[in-house]
Amino acid sequence: MNLTTIEKIQFNQVKEQIERHCVSSLGKKRFKKLQLNAKPVVVTTRYNETEEARALLDAKLTMPFMGLSSIDVFMEQLEKGLLLEASSLIDVADFLRSGRMIRRFMEKYESLAPTLTMYARSISEFTEIEDEIYFSIKNGQVADEASKELRRIRRLIAEKESKIEERLSKFLKNKDNQKQIQEFFVSKKNERFTIPIKAAYKNQVAGTIIETSSKGTTVFIEPTAVTKLNDELAILKVEESTEIYQILATLSGLILENLVPIQLNLETIAEYDMIFARGKYSRLIQGVTPKLNQRGYIHLVNAVHPLIEANAVPLNFTVGEDYRGLIITGPNAGGKTVVLKTVGLLALMTLLGIQLPADEGTEMGLFEGIFVDIGDSQSLENALSTFSSHIQNIADIMQVAPRNSLVLFDEIGSGTEPNEGAALAIAILEEFYQRGNIVVATTHYGEIKRYSEIHPDFINAAMAFDQATLTPLYQLLMGESGESNALWIAKKMNLKEHVIQQAQRYMEDKDYSLTKASIPKNKTMIDSQTERAESVSLLKKGDRVLLLDYNENGLVFEDNPLRETVTVFYRNDYHEVVPKRLKLEVLATDLYPPDYDLSTLFTSYTERKLDHDINRGSKKALKKIHREIKQQDR
Repeated sequence: MNLTTIEKIQFNQVKEQIERHCVSSLGKKRFKKLQLNAKPVVVTTRYNETEEARALLDAKLTMPFMGLSSIDVFMEQLEKGLLLEASSLIDVADFLRSGRMIRRFMEKYESLAPTLTMYARSISEFTEIEDEIYFSIKNGQVADEASKELRRIRRLIAEKESKIEERLSKFLKNKDNQKQIQEFFVSKKNERFTIPIKAAYKNQVAGTIIETSSKGTTVFIEPTAVTKLNDELAILKVEESTEIYQILATLSGLILENLVPIQLNLETIAEYDMIFARGKYSRLIQGVTPKLNQRGYIHLVNAVHPLIEANAVPLNFTVGEDYRGLIITGPNAGGKTVVLKTVGLLALMTLLGIQLPADEGTEMGLFEGIFVDIGDSQSLENALSTFSSHIQNIADIMQVAPRNSLVLFDEIGSGTEPNEGAALAIAILEEFYQRGNIVVATTHYGEIKRYSEIHPDFINAAMAFDQATLTPLYQLLMGESGESNALWIAKKMNLKEHVIQQAQRYMEDKDYSLTKASIPKNKTMIDSQTERAESVSLLKKGDRVLLLDYNENGLVFEDNPLRETVTVFYRNDYHEVVPKRLKLEVLATDLYPPDYDLSTLFTSYTERKLDHDINRGSKKALKKIHREIKQQDR
């Protein structure tokens, strides 16, 4: 499997939808790292997990995931020797409790999920750590009960604060202080209790200025009466911080001592998160577990593309048993590419153990490689044509595709001369078929369709088309060949019947009519041709003209009376333009001197310099020309 395949058939979009069902970032990371695997034992196990998760979900049972959001970050902090904050410790306790509850949950419903229950037995329980954390931390803070010393310190802090507020309250009520006070309340600044005093009276109040307001009209003064109490309170606050640090260190140490088994719990629960995300997604798309095989057999029953949200036409598709190659024909925009994407996408989903949006009876082969060549991957940087880019992609696939591969080609051989394109396409199909791959391709070429009809191990299929309304039905018809929709469209568009019949004959027999037509020319026709030729010849080399279609200027290079066109040099390239789409702006005779070499207008500086170097006998220029000739001969 290569990145091109995953991108072209939108596999990453399906994976993103599944990741959204994960509860934690750990589950998402685990799913992203989940490798495609074609081993039957691995895929079978993955499907067992998905089915059991879905069985629990269908029974309206909810896995008790808690504390998963940042648990991996907390574990990393502990490994680095950092202490966890009180709120972080609560998250860890929630996670440990979640592990215990998950184990109990799985044991209770073992009959619905025997495989998942087996995983739960590896989850360790840490009831003592849970209890210690919940006892020591309340409402996101270290509780008074966490230690006797902390209880004592906080009791003394409360007493000091009460005394300070009592003395400051007396200060506020003292009539002698009324005119000095800016606002009648106690304000805490820099962990010191203060009174807001008018700046004009700051020197009349005994105390220390702790802070000044932004406008300078108010100063916050700690009265002398509470200075000692504030100092004592500050010491108690330091003691409180020290004790809290010791409690957090003790709790963090308990977790650190059990870090390895806790991380094993984390791995198991993250695995559960990923499995249940697959179960939730499978339930959302009403998926089924396909029957698995290793012989490359695909049988889809009413399958739909999981990213087509509404009005998807069910796909019934078979390949790999009675025939190993399938050629799909049908109209443009008829759904051929959707068929390829659906088949490839469901084959990839199988390898991750994701149930498929199809009906019971669906069967899927386990492929070592799944490769596609779909869409226009033209590279502007390398100036590759669409055809070249497709051939390059196919060549790359041919180099790496193992024997047991599913190979999907959209419009194989298109983008070049039809005979060569069809021949090359058939040779490519033969190569992949002979290597033992399952091959599915779409095409418009009749020769490829005929090849499929005569090959004993290939079969045709067609996209249904409503001949009456000229609309595709997006339905795949196995074993049928698509009719010529071009002739049907021509008939509906009222093209003359004898023209359609002639085209039908040419499809069956290449005996074209080659009789030379004799068409008399009357005077009016001759005169009109002469007038048109004369109108073309009015424009001369070097004239500046306005290209009416682009509203931009160009220079006349030459007129072409026989073709009734004018060659115009525009945007560094030559274009043949009908004269009526041009407007003369300035004559060359008005733009350049009489002896001016007009040919220099149409050559680049590099070309003019090369001509000059050759004329003066430059050896370097001659060597450059010889090198270019040799490269062309190769």
